Amino acid sequence: MENCLRNIQGLYLLLLFSGSGIFCASIHYSVPEEKRSGSLVANVLKDLKLRAGELSARRAQIVSKGNKQYFHLDTSSGDLLINDKIDREALCGQTEPCLFLFQIVLQNPLEFYSIEMKIEDVNDNAPRFLKKEFQLKIPEHVLLNSRFPLESAKDQDLGDNSIQNYTLSPNEYFHLAVESNPDGSKVVDLVLEKPLDREKEPHFGLTLTAIDGGTPRRTGTVQINIKVLDNNDNSPQFTQSEYKASLKENSPRDSLVCKVEARDLDFGSNAHITYSFHRVPENIHDLFHLNEMTGEIRVLGEIDYEKEASYDMDIKATDDGGLSGHCKVLVEIEDVNDNVPEVSVISLTNIIAEDAPLGTVVALFNVADRDSGDNGRTVCFMESDLPFMLKTTVNNFYQLVIQNPLDREKVTEYNITITAIDKGSPSLTSTRIINVKISDVNDNSPVFEKALYTLQMYENNIPGLLIGSVCAVDLDTGKNAKVIYSLLPGKIGGGPVVSYISVDSETGNVYALRSLDYEQIKAFHVTVKATDGGTPPLSSEVIVQVSILDENDNAPFFLYPLQNSTSPCNELLPKTAEAGYLVTKVVAVDGDSGQNSWLSYELLKATDPSLFTIGAQNGEVKTRRPLNERDTSKQRLIILVKDNGVPPQTSTATLNILPVDGFSDPYMKMVDVRQQDPEEEEETLTVYLVICLAAVSALFLVSVVSFVVIKIYKKGTRECFVAAPPHFPPTRPDIPEGCSDSQSGSLSRNYRYDVCLTGGSLSSQSFSL
Repeated sequence: MENCLRNIQGLYLLLLFSGSGIFCASIHYSVPEEKRSGSLVANVLKDLKLRAGELSARRAQIVSKGNKQYFHLDTSSGDLLINDKIDREALCGQTEPCLFLFQIVLQNPLEFYSIEMKIEDVNDNAPRFLKKEFQLKIPEHVLLNSRFPLESAKDQDLGDNSIQNYTLSPNEYFHLAVESNPDGSKVVDLVLEKPLDREKEPHFGLTLTAIDGGTPRRTGTVQINIKVLDNNDNSPQFTQSEYKASLKENSPRDSLVCKVEARDLDFGSNAHITYSFHRVPENIHDLFHLNEMTGEIRVLGEIDYEKEASYDMDIKATDDGGLSGHCKVLVEIEDVNDNVPEVSVISLTNIIAEDAPLGTVVALFNVADRDSGDNGRTVCFMESDLPFMLKTTVNNFYQLVIQNPLDREKVTEYNITITAIDKGSPSLTSTRIINVKISDVNDNSPVFEKALYTLQMYENNIPGLLIGSVCAVDLDTGKNAKVIYSLLPGKIGGGPVVSYISVDSETGNVYALRSLDYEQIKAFHVTVKATDGGTPPLSSEVIVQVSILDENDNAPFFLYPLQNSTSPCNELLPKTAEAGYLVTKVVAVDGDSGQNSWLSYELLKATDPSLFTIGAQNGEVKTRRPLNERDTSKQRLIILVKDNGVPPQTSTATLNILPVDGFSDPYMKMVDVRQQDPEEEEETLTVYLVICLAAVSALFLVSVVSFVVIKIYKKGTRECFVAAPPHFPPTRPDIPEGCSDSQSGSLSRNYRYDVCLTGGSLSSQSFSL
């Protein structure tokens, strides 16, 4: 690949957890620093032995320490790309090799691939001296080939790109001696090759140049100012060639690290010593302060064990005569528990179906602590009363998995608090809240609020009447909870149920589609089905019992005397009957029920209201007094029957009662039952009188004719009714005396009548009532 060195050092198995299915392997790549964003590093599909699309399907992710992500994985193509420009010097400093470690995490099954990315150095930094100029004081009688150490230049690049050589501006007194340290760095000394004479040249100005080995070469320069001094016999000597000190990280500013001490056997100004750092990295000046008079080294900046665990520095003691001595100071940084564990969520499925199987991975996260030792060892846990558990994997990775079945209808979401605690003293703790929502599956059938619905309605309803409603509740949500109502097939009164009743599919309202008659259908039941909108749909059924309430919509009907009959109903009454004599019993029925069918009788109109009475409850017609001579030969009764409904319904029947002398003669002449009653006769006479007056006023002849016609008409309509003496048959032994059925409408006794009709008919008829 272009401008990218790829070095696959091998794919090897690091760890395979038995029974856990977790696989971990390591892959090595290299890339030069300063590559632009989006540059291709490698395609990982072949090295991970995966098929195209598998990275996306298995939700591959890059996990690295720190907040800055230098690389990006294109899961569709498998290309590993540079996400942000990499500066090797900022990332690793002078550490060689510079390795950036991260992991590619795949799920289902869980696999870890450790990626070691070697960041290769490019020559992007020039050598640089810490000071703009060096000041040297050299006694004039110093021996030839004496060495005067110079501060080396610093080049942040490494290898061939670092400092390879120094040059000195041409002069006749000094030359350079360049040597290499075991770590590859260069040290330079100024070597005297010609005696100095202060009186001739008290000052020298030289230029020191540092040259790196990169392409193109880069250089850095510094000015050396040399002052020639009078003779100085003794150089300063430190009491120890090496000082060791320990310092806790995060020590406050001005904390004493250690104190160095040097002595000079000379006198006067030649014995006056000043201390300075010599050939130390630039960060030493930022972190520590050296008192040039006392030799005390104190904390100047922030000391962080996680950045640097130890510091090595050279101290130079110089007298006023220009002679110097050197010592080393090694400062070991002690770690303190100053970093809380960090919980980094790598992948999270924050919406889980409630029917997810046990062991389903909800989240994958890593716990890291930048401290070392026990301070960096962590323990992770969560609440114990949740249907989840933490499963330890590798490299402080944890899986949050389902431990117990989920039920969205009980708990719709969980806020899971992950707690990480280190083993430092005192221990530090951090928490991370993971929100998991439970999505609904159609696992609940609709449930009706009642096991049986009982509805009531009055008969004679209007079509489309709302009878009532049913309601089913589904504990699911969304479309899984949307309930649709329907009627199951059935029969009502021989017809399909859908022709009588309908159910609103959305509201569950029950409507009557036709007018119902209590006398035909008193009650019926239908089955309503509630179906949810899930896949597959779930349903439940309930029986709806509908009772028809009676209305007073039927008038009483006479069975005796038969209502609406074309033949008049006649009853015979002996003229010798005493008061309380049972003439007959009327019987009526009502098609309604309950109080609507409770009947009562009353005498609405009678020829002589004082002669007869009727039982209000049993309909028995009895005499109120004995008959006398003034009573007419025919009594006409209009009987009214009334029910107990609201409003009440009534019916009437006409009963003709004929007083007779007795029932003994086998034959008797029947009186014309159709003879008009007195009221009708009065009405007829009035009409006749009007006609007569009109005839008289018109023509006398017409009056005579009319009078003759009327007389003839009256004479022709009269009939003779002869009644034989009553003959009472003996009492039948099979019928108890005085037995009556007040409800059936039958007479209390059986009477036999022999009736003889005149007018040319000599035949006799016998009939029983």
